[in-house]
Amino acid sequence: MATSLPIPESTEPQGRSIAPIWHTALLLIIMLGISALGAGQEKAGLSHRARVGMYVLTMGVEWLTVAFALWGIRWQKRITVRELIGGKWQRPEDFLLDLAIAIGFLLVSFLVLGGLGYAMGLNKQVEDVKKLAFLAPRGVLEISLWIAVSCTAGFCEEVMYRGYLQRQFTAWTNMVWVGVIAQGLMFGASHAYEGGRRMILIAIFGMMFGVVVMLRKSLRPGMMTHASYDIIAGLALSVLAK
Repeated sequence: MATSLPIPESTEPQGRSIAPIWHTALLLIIMLGISALGAGQEKAGLSHRARVGMYVLTMGVEWLTVAFALWGIRWQKRITVRELIGGKWQRPEDFLLDLAIAIGFLLVSFLVLGGLGYAMGLNKQVEDVKKLAFLAPRGVLEISLWIAVSCTAGFCEEVMYRGYLQRQFTAWTNMVWVGVIAQGLMFGASHAYEGGRRMILIAIFGMMFGVVVMLRKSLRPGMMTHASYDIIAGLALSVLAK
């Protein structure tokens, strides 16, 4: 297999790259391919069974993609998964600090994204809500699965974007801000199913996550915020879509 061949040192970017360049290129192609497929599918009027299947499929794809990302990190052997996430909590105070950061970030996110959305006119676009209505969970089973999907996204996407990609782009350029911005743009591009203007908003959101990771040196507050934001957004969408 091609992946078993040694990668010449001359093809590796400068800095402490955490995975081979071919692996990052392939991961980006996979992410954008999934995004393009999601944008091209008709999802209006999904049945209960179809939504349940979509939630389960989404979780499966997320876990397979993050497994591929972690495999690339293990291939390079320059950082452990624990180090990528931010070590471990040594004291209860460490957990409480991350929780406080997550809660504060969640509140700031709603204010910032709400304000930007208002400025972009998204609050006036009823059609935008209707386009996302297919995501809205209905009933106990769907809500339970939605929470599971949100927690999966909170872990997997933070590892892929703020863990893998932010570190990798930073290593390639030796500039942390390039890493923050580049992974944010990729985060927005990976949500093509939400439409162009929301992709811009999501890219900004991704950069905000990147700043938190840069300052805290840990993915955990972002994971908490990401999962909580998705849970709240999904439940709110369920109410608005009725």
